[in-house]
Amino acid sequence: MAMSGFEGFEKRLEINFSGDDPMIGIGLRQLEFELLEEILDAVQCTVVSAMGNGFFDAYVLSESSLFVYPTKIIIKTCGTTQLLKSIPPLLVHAHHMGLHVSGCRYTRGSFIFPKAQSFPHSSFREEVMYLEENLPSNLCYRKACVMPSKKSKSSHSWHVYTASDEQYMVQHNPDMFTIEVCMTELDRILARKFFRRPGDIYSGDLSGKEMTALTGIGNINPAALVCDFGFDPCGYSMNSIDGAQYATIHVTPEDGYSYASFECIGSHYDTNILEILKKAVQVFRPATMSISITGATEDLYTRVRDIFQPLGLNCRSCIIDEFPSAGNVVFQTFTTRRKKAADI
Repeated sequence: MAMSGFEGFEKRLEINFSGDDPMIGIGLRQLEFELLEEILDAVQCTVVSAMGNGFFDAYVLSESSLFVYPTKIIIKTCGTTQLLKSIPPLLVHAHHMGLHVSGCRYTRGSFIFPKAQSFPHSSFREEVMYLEENLPSNLCYRKACVMPSKKSKSSHSWHVYTASDEQYMVQHNPDMFTIEVCMTELDRILARKFFRRPGDIYSGDLSGKEMTALTGIGNINPAALVCDFGFDPCGYSMNSIDGAQYATIHVTPEDGYSYASFECIGSHYDTNILEILKKAVQVFRPATMSISITGATEDLYTRVRDIFQPLGLNCRSCIIDEFPSAGNVVFQTFTTRRKKAADI
């Protein structure tokens, strides 16, 4: 917990593995729950709810989410968690399973309360140094970059680090992409729906289900299975699974530093993904928003930009950079018309 408020902006770590393990079809999903708890203990968070299907396991954490595929793990945490400290124990356990790292991606936005962060998250330079020191040397394709919100009054920037080996470069699927949305200055009336009622004796699971229904989050992708959790006295997290694809939402609703995130993975052949993205943003009606798309094509990020103009969210900046193991990363910032008028 930061002194001025809770840090909503998440840190996100994705690590891909490869190996000759005969159990590769299960891979990381073999990790016993106690070992996952050990990894998360290094990060300073815990599991509060979980579900899975034939493709992967999804965990709601006390600070955001964890997704475990056979050869990929994604950990996303908010607050003052020490996310990168998950790397050493994770690599040890993967090694014992015959898996080795073939790719890594770390991303985050600009913290609301940067001075509250501790090692190794006190600065992006420190984060990059920690990654360089703890990732194996076979990841020879490396790049770190801060993508600023050019032509925008917003001070928000997007921080990206990628690393991979030759095998990952060959196996990487260019048809898949990841969308990360960061929303601030949420509509106050909508944000109140993520507070628990005084005297509420519901469990976190029941409160989460109530918030999912009350806010319309359950309608974002009706085909998906949802695992949700409502925190006391406020806050919300949700993971949804639809086949091999996930989506996740996290909300810090307090006035003054309200924040919500939405993340999903999709395919360039998926015609429904933009409608899902639009519905997610409409739940919160933010005054400011940033969207990062990893693996973006020009057609995709221009269509993303265009779907928000009718909602009064105008694109104020767009910056594109290419990463050797991730393809194009596009970072766009948006503000409402009322926000622009207030800034003048």
